[in-house]
Amino acid sequence: MSASGSEAATRSVPSSSVSPPAAKKRRLHSAADAGTGHAANSTGMTAQNGSGNGRVAASGGAGADMAGDAAQLDEGLYSRQLYVLGREAMQRMAASNILISGLRGLGVEIAKNVILSGVKSVTLHDPGAVEMADLSSQFFLTEADIGRSRADACLEKLAKLNPYVSTSVHSGELDAATIGQFGVVVLAGASLDEQLRIGEACRAHGAALIVADTRGLFGQVFCDFGAEFTVRDATGESAQTAMVAGITRDGTVTCLDETRHGLEDGDLVTFSEVKGMTELNDAKPIKIKVTGPYTFSIGSTEAYSEYVSGGLVTQVKQPVTVQFKPLSESIKDPEVIPTDFGKLHLSGQYHLAFQTLHEFQKRHGRAPAPWVPADQQAFLELAGELNGTLSARLEELDEPLLKTFAAVSSGDVCPVQGVIGSIVAQEVMKACSGKFMPIRQWLYFDAVECLPEDRSVLTEAECAPSGSRYDRQIAVFGRRLQQRLADLKYFVVGAGAIGCELLKNMAMLGVGTGSGHVILTDMDLIEKSNLNRQFLFHKEHVGKAKSACAAEAVKVMNPKINVIHKLDRVGPETEAVFDDDFFESLDGVANALDNVQARIYMDRRCVYYRKPLLESGTLGTKGNVQVVLPHLTESYSSSQDPQEKSIPICTLKNFPNAIEHTIQWARDMFEGSFRGSAESAALYLTDPKFVEKALKLPGSQPLETLDAVKRCLVDDRPQSFDDCVAWARRHFQEQFSNQIRQLLFNFPADQVTSSGTPFWSPPKRCPHAIEFDAENALHVDYIVAAANLKAAVYGLPQCRDRSAIVSLVRQVKVPEFTPQSGVRIATTEAEAEAMTGQLDGDLLQKLRAELPPADALRPLTVTPAEFEKDDDTNFHIDFVVACSNLRAENYGISPADRQETKRVAGRIIPAIATTTALVSGLVCLELIKLAQGHSKLELYKNAFANLALPFIAFSEPIPCPKNKYYENEWTLWDRFDVDGEMTLKEFIDYFQEKHKLEISMLSQNVSMLYSFFMPAAKRTERMAMKLSDVVRSVSKKEIEPHVRALVLEMVCNDTDGEDLDVPYVKYNLPRK
Repeated sequence: MSASGSEAATRSVPSSSVSPPAAKKRRLHSAADAGTGHAANSTGMTAQNGSGNGRVAASGGAGADMAGDAAQLDEGLYSRQLYVLGREAMQRMAASNILISGLRGLGVEIAKNVILSGVKSVTLHDPGAVEMADLSSQFFLTEADIGRSRADACLEKLAKLNPYVSTSVHSGELDAATIGQFGVVVLAGASLDEQLRIGEACRAHGAALIVADTRGLFGQVFCDFGAEFTVRDATGESAQTAMVAGITRDGTVTCLDETRHGLEDGDLVTFSEVKGMTELNDAKPIKIKVTGPYTFSIGSTEAYSEYVSGGLVTQVKQPVTVQFKPLSESIKDPEVIPTDFGKLHLSGQYHLAFQTLHEFQKRHGRAPAPWVPADQQAFLELAGELNGTLSARLEELDEPLLKTFAAVSSGDVCPVQGVIGSIVAQEVMKACSGKFMPIRQWLYFDAVECLPEDRSVLTEAECAPSGSRYDRQIAVFGRRLQQRLADLKYFVVGAGAIGCELLKNMAMLGVGTGSGHVILTDMDLIEKSNLNRQFLFHKEHVGKAKSACAAEAVKVMNPKINVIHKLDRVGPETEAVFDDDFFESLDGVANALDNVQARIYMDRRCVYYRKPLLESGTLGTKGNVQVVLPHLTESYSSSQDPQEKSIPICTLKNFPNAIEHTIQWARDMFEGSFRGSAESAALYLTDPKFVEKALKLPGSQPLETLDAVKRCLVDDRPQSFDDCVAWARRHFQEQFSNQIRQLLFNFPADQVTSSGTPFWSPPKRCPHAIEFDAENALHVDYIVAAANLKAAVYGLPQCRDRSAIVSLVRQVKVPEFTPQSGVRIATTEAEAEAMTGQLDGDLLQKLRAELPPADALRPLTVTPAEFEKDDDTNFHIDFVVACSNLRAENYGISPADRQETKRVAGRIIPAIATTTALVSGLVCLELIKLAQGHSKLELYKNAFANLALPFIAFSEPIPCPKNKYYENEWTLWDRFDVDGEMTLKEFIDYFQEKHKLEISMLSQNVSMLYSFFMPAAKRTERMAMKLSDVVRSVSKKEIEPHVRALVLEMVCNDTDGEDLDVPYVKYNLPRK
């Protein structure tokens, strides 16, 4: 029975609509669930995760259901989120029941993100009838739903987001008994009286309360997770580790100066692998005091033995207990987390504004009417009246802010709800899991910069409702902006997680619903792991084009949106598709890309065509937004993150000291054994000129390439699966035993350097050889994966029977190995590079002679293995995990589990739906400013956020740097526009005469067209040629038909012969 005692009070989607997909992916098992049934649901028709009330708040996510039957977390679906939250947090969430009351735009945003996250159940509550105006931001409602209850109307679409989350509707009263069945209660847009009533019930039953509201351009969040709440991991950052170089008697610990230790005062650390002062290895966590970037103090070590060498120090994360006040107390003396440090002084004003609104609605039965001066004045007077009764009384009211709040308080703006809804959903996850620091206790947000610079245009008539789906947005911005949005022409690049959210916001805003359009391009197909964040896609879309499915989905949200989908990658190869006409017709570009190269390319295109660019990205709970404005700001390419630090070759090959090194080594081993050599062999079989091309490669590459081909086609070619097992066994011996024995032969464990220090000193770790053991599961893992991968390359039948493979491997005879003198092993990068560049000509000729002709090998086919991290049936990750952990065992490095190995080897970017929704909301607020035509730089906002902390900061976009030649200032947005056609001499004379610039060098792309040091005959010849003909002659390429202009770079001198920095040249070709 439901809490209200009536079966009719709860509705659920038929189980067929929410049944889990068949999971071919590996699953993670959780002990986080028990029972049968579901909070506030008596029909038994909802799915999937068992029962229990999931009361988790008071104990920081411990939950009453953690000791039940095992539930399953589908790693194929949740893989990217697991890297953000971790298994334990996900298991706790899978035991949690959530109630969300209020299903307008804000409520549905919260519900969407919570359901995607993978909680146990979500119960929806909103008996209110759907109105046309709800469609301004409630993206799961349509005109056909008008008159139905909001909760019922959006249930099926919400349930479809995640078949593992039991989603249902509660249509009865929210009484204390009902509240008691949930671990987290979310109130979206509730009255203050309702908030206080529910807040008391939540306190009484140990449930977390989250209150959220958005009013036009203002947002509010309140959290109460109980009197004491345990945060298990406040930041989600990996524990810091460092290698110890020395420990003194006064307790100063010095770390190797390869990287900073990253510790802070008061951190707790443990030690391991310390030689000499071994007492530290068994000690309890020690509190430290930081004394420098590479040093810290642990207090006197006089009672310990003398330090000799080595050691690892590891940060120990400690749980934090956080206290919360109930709403009834906190509202009187609010503690507010800032979201904009430029508006810190406004926190009290926001708090008063929301309380005033509740009182205004109680007295008048409605919110203030949009931009009605009388209502604004009445609101202001009421605010003054309430302020006089507050314990935290404001000394002065911000009258313009309060009047603006009143004017927009009846409105809805989807991007604002995206921002607040994502924050709230993350707080729900914190309440369920104890992962990350919750909001303590109030958070306010505003985006008043989205209003027109001249607010006098916002009149009562301009913003009055007219029965349109956009009425609540018009209430904020007026009809003129609504028409501008409808006529916008925008290019959205990417239909992944950010792309889906951008499209949703654009559809709700009405972008491209008039004479405008939204063009969406993405060449990727939908994968199962996308479904956890890319909410426009469902299981039936897997394998289909992202752009097509996304376009279809947003047309359902707003049938008026003109969305055109393409499957083209953006890049030089598609400039005939995305040509001058295409870019010149646009009002702007919104990037939703997942790689830096594509971002830089689009940034350069936007600079060239002088179009605004909205750039954003996420990494786990972190997100950023950058606004690129023509002639005002720097571009995306103006500043970039430092390049990822690469692992030195000699470290990878011989001296790993961290698990990341062994994982990368294993990944390289996969590429070399199953892709690179097979790729070369396949080319040898099909390309008659392969050897000729290989011999032209630089350094020792010709030898390495032909050696790989010979091994693949002759030495290591298997005829059966038995041969594959034998190869895997010999490969094991070579990599984990023979090579280590040779290394120790060259550099014995007691070797000392010329300076008298031990050769095997940190960061070097002295290895040991591994002897194969058929009873060792890790050893067999390696053989199974390697043998099956080898078989796949040659098209041989595979075998997944471990016992059969063990029987085969026991029969393999492994040659005896004796270390040899004269084998060179590089110990430095310089040595490694020198050895890489050496070519043995005699050995190369011998290899060529031993290679059989390609014809003699036919019909052999070789299929290279393309590394695929998300298919757990293909042995790719199995091989890398086993290979990496065996290598780690060689060097005494702690192994990594499958999940971490997969992340590093697959270069997986941790991702979660909440961060994506947040940055997309912020991006679309900037889009509104662009549509308003804002010209003041200070009205635009770059943003950085970390939902884990939580932390949100805004900054004014950085102005574009100014350069100067003579008295002419210029920026990256400026250029010389020159109409062709000219000869090269005419072009040079033009700049000499008109701009007093002497061109010393002229280039186009990578082609040098002219230089002062060019041979006289060549210079004379080119001077008489048309500039376009010079380009054709030098580049040896025709100019593509779609190209209307050439981009030319000049190196110039002034009249005194000094070098000058000058803009590039856009050389316009004559129209045909």
